[in-house]
Amino acid sequence: MDCNRDINNSRNNNMYYNQMKRQNSVKKKNKSFANQEVKPSDIVFVIDGFEAYFYTFYFISVPYMTGVLFLFLAIAGGDFGSLVILDLTAFFIVWAIGYEIVATVSLIWIFVLFLKYDDGMDY
Repeated sequence: MDCNRDINNSRNNNMYYNQMKRQNSVKKKNKSFANQEVKPSDIVFVIDGFEAYFYTFYFISVPYMTGVLFLFLAIAGGDFGSLVILDLTAFFIVWAIGYEIVATVSLIWIFVLFLKYDDGMDY
């Protein structure tokens, strides 16, 4: 009788061990907004293997084009003749203006996503 109890206990221990292994291997759902996995390739177009080139291009060109657009609309009043008079050769200044605009819009976008986030938990 003691022999049967030992065998059953060993079987129960193996089942418990396998259940614990299965629970640890299951990927847990992120519970908070800050724990989400974010891939830049999901946001912008990139080709596999050329990510560094694309991200460098985006980092330089998007703020610069945003700065030129801002200068065209806000400073030159939408007049191309006035835009030509402005010194657009000061690359860093135009880029910095665009960078601030892109950063502000990005932070507002992240804040809106945070407000829309639903973690599925009932309190």
